[in-house]
Formats: sequence, structure tokens, C-alpha cells
Amino acid sequence: MDAPTWPVEFADRYRERGYWRGETFGGVLRERAAAHPDRIALVDPAPRRRTRTYRELDEAADRLAAGFAERGIGRGDRVVVQLPNVAEFVEVVFALFRIGALPVFALPAHRDTEVQHICSLSEAVAYVVPDELAGFDHRALASRVRKNCPLLREVFVLGDPGEHTALADVPREPSGPLPGPEPHELAFLQLSGGTTGVPKLIPRTHDDYLYSLRGSNEICGVDGDTRYLVTLPAAHNFPMSSPGWLGALYAGGTVVLCPGPEPAVAFPLIDSEAVTLTGLVPPLALLWTEAAARGEYALTSLRLVLVGGAKYSEQAARRLEPALGCRLMQVFGMAEGLVNYTRLDDATETVVATQGLPISPDDEIRIVDDTDREVPEGEFGHLLTRGPYTIRGYWRAPEHNARAFTSDGFYRTGDIVRRAPTGHLVVEGRAKDQINRGGEKIAPEEVENIILAHPAVHDVSLVAVSDEFLGERTLAHVILREDAEPLRPADVKAFVRSRGVAAYKVPDLVRFVDAFPQTGVGKVSKKGLRSAAAAPEQH
Repeated sequence: MDAPTWPVEFADRYRERGYWRGETFGGVLRERAAAHPDRIALVDPAPRRRTRTYRELDEAADRLAAGFAERGIGRGDRVVVQLPNVAEFVEVVFALFRIGALPVFALPAHRDTEVQHICSLSEAVAYVVPDELAGFDHRALASRVRKNCPLLREVFVLGDPGEHTALADVPREPSGPLPGPEPHELAFLQLSGGTTGVPKLIPRTHDDYLYSLRGSNEICGVDGDTRYLVTLPAAHNFPMSSPGWLGALYAGGTVVLCPGPEPAVAFPLIDSEAVTLTGLVPPLALLWTEAAARGEYALTSLRLVLVGGAKYSEQAARRLEPALGCRLMQVFGMAEGLVNYTRLDDATETVVATQGLPISPDDEIRIVDDTDREVPEGEFGHLLTRGPYTIRGYWRAPEHNARAFTSDGFYRTGDIVRRAPTGHLVVEGRAKDQINRGGEKIAPEEVENIILAHPAVHDVSLVAVSDEFLGERTLAHVILREDAEPLRPADVKAFVRSRGVAAYKVPDLVRFVDAFPQTGVGKVSKKGLRSAAAAPEQH
């Protein structure tokens, strides 16, 4: 079995209570196209404004699905999708949904190390990339990955294909209906943040994910008049489902794809496209708050901004509504399932000081100590959860699943939380070593292993340090070999960058030390290193 599923009694309960309605993503798009064929589904503004009606999006998905099928991609096959915020991203994803193939979502920032791992772990048969993005040649990346992944048969390129296949050459007129997936089957695979440097794949079904969209839409007031701006990379779980572009399409609204998150790009789009809703990570929310306060752009259409992906400080939260002139909603969730929202009718103090309530009445929450015993009400503890849209296990990871899930199916989130008197969760931080740099998850072990490969490095420990803008940034404590030539912090950063990893994994700060603080049992004390980080830093 590729991934554990919900026990029968739970699946039956979720269906009986109307959470799982037997829908599929491909079927939902077909229904929306039939209900309002001429309504605008997508706006892609760059480099020139393009739109897709629901009928056009549905037909494009059909033609692309037929082309993929003709090339041997079928039900259950995995296809890594690494595209920016463009209309073709949505078309590719729905084409794969329609034939029951599984999109595996890679981020535009991922490079050789991440993509090769994703392709190998998923046993992907195809890979979809842009030709170039921000000066980086994804075709060359695909060529390198393909050499090391024998199951990877096809590379489809948006733009100039080079030695690969142009995505524009794939669509075919369908000769008949394609055998699509069942609602209980997998829809796609997402990446976990991971704390070991080896990301896990998160399997999501049509039934469970579509319920999270419906629940999110109800909480956020999403309907056919909603115009959702995809500010963050569309492959991220947050802008995909909270309520995200998928939620907006489910409701029959309009999705506006933003080519860049900075205010100079996003604010004119909010104005010109009458955007009503978007989602931001805390560093971006801070940028937007400061930019909006200058009053250079009209943001009068904006009704609601969701902030999530990392801890949002109460002080920053208090500033957003006055600056942007809209409602703030905090979101705390995970790609593995559970999502919490503050509510539109919550008091201001609740919105700025908590991270919300779960979507579902059947989201079960346990807050426990290190021995899995329930902590007293109101005290901090480890968050455990299970429910109708929280996975029961990662893809092909039985050993990890035994640690990440309790014997009765609760997911160990790794978050430290407490429950406020209102029932809302308040997030203290992470129990794991994972670093959350502005919403991008970094596994210290992965970066440490890269730095350790430098011939001048004896040892290294990567920790998070507090940052007002990013929430957390990374600090690498490096011990050099006794006979090594001196290194500069810039040398260490350049070495990490040269190993082909995403730019956000390059240490923000580097400090050279003679030794690491240790715990009582002789292990490196990362807590001690974080405490020492208050001293002046080397950049």
C-alpha cells in the first residue's frame, strides 16, 4: 500500500456526515463549466493579460489530458509539476486530475537536489517545467535530473523546449471520455517540510481535499463573486486550499495569478482586477502593511486578507487592518491536513492573538506532554490531530509513519500550542528542529550535510534565530578544521549555493566558533546555540 488510508468506520462516518461527497476535481470543473461557461475562471496578467472562461479552462484540460494519455500517462502515474503562477499551471493540473494521474507539486525555487529527490521518491514518469524563470534554465535542470531518474520518460516545457517536448505540442482533441479517478483515490502528492532533509510525500484524495475547500470557502465567505489573488507560489498548500485558487474555482469565482508577491506588482493587480481576497505569509504581510500605509495604491476592492504559513506576531497583526482597509483572518494549518481559521465575526483581540479554530466539527485535537498525556486546559503542549482531511500516513514511508502517527491515527504535527478560553489555538512554535523561514520550511540536517562537505569544515550546526521580517532566519555555526585556510561567511554561503539547492536554504548568517555548547548527555545543544545568537553576528 502506497499510503495508509482512513479506517472503514471513519470513512463511513465522514461520508454519512456529508464531508466526503463523492466528488472529483475533474468532475467539479466540468460542473462549473456547464453552470456558468462564460464566467472568467482565470486571469493571467503577465507578460500580457490573458483570461480563461470556465468553458475554456474545461476544454483546455480535456485537450491536454488527451495529449498526456496519448503519450502513455495514465491513472495513478506521477507527474512532477514545477511551473510558476501562470494559466498553464492550472490547465496542467486539471488535465492530470481528469485522467487520474497525480500531480507532484514542486516549487519554482527547487533545484537539482530537491527535484531529483522528488522524482525518485514519487517514481515520476513526467516532469513539467518552464523554459527559463528568473534567469534560471529549467530545461538544463530537467536534463540533469532525467539522467539520474530512469523512470522519467517525458519532460514537457512551457516555452522553448530545447531538447525536450514543448507543452504546446501536447494537446489533442479527445476521442472520447477518459477513465478518470474515483473520489476516494489519490488526487495529488504534496511535499512535507521535513526535519531530516528528506521530504516526505503527502497523499491527498479528491474526497478529503475537496471537503477542506468547501469548509474553507464557508468560513471565508467565498462565492461566485470572489476574486482571489494567488500571491504566493500556486503549488504551496496555503494558496492552493486556504481557500486558495482551488477554493475560488470550486465556488465559481475568479482566480487572478500574480507573477510576483511584492506590493509594486500585486497592488496594481488588486486595483485593476478588483481583487477581494488573498493569502500572505507574515513577512509579506509586513511588507504590504508598510507599503499600503504610504497610500500609493487604491485597494478598495480588497475585503479579506488571510495570513498564515508561519507565526504572525500580535503587533504586526494589529497593524494590517488599518493599513490595508480590509479584514484580517489568521490561518494555521499544514499540508498534512488540519487547518484552523479565526472567524469573520471574531473579536479583534481574538483575531490578532490566536491562530483560529479547526474547519471541521470532526477535527479531533489533543494537546499532550512529552509522554502523550493530556496537558491541563490552557497549558502548552504537543498538538496531535486526526480528522476528515488529515492524512493517516505519508506516501511509502512506513518507518516514518510509525513515529509521526499514534497507534490510533493521530498525526503528530510537531507544533507546540495551547487552547485559549474561546477554544482557539495559540501557537507557541515548533517542537521539531525544522526552521520556518517566512513560510519556507528548512531541514537543518540537509543544510548541515552540505556545509560538512566543504573540505575546510570540521562541524556545523544550523539553528533558527528570531527575525521581525521572516519570523525565523538561519544561522550556521561552523567549526573549521585545525589546518584549514580561513573562510569568510560569504565563502560558506557560496558553497551551499553551488550545490544546487533552493536559494532560501542558503544560510542567512554564518558564525565561526571553536566548539558547540553541549547538553548533559553530550549532544549539541541547539538551544544553547540559539541563545548565543544574541551576540553580534557575522554576515
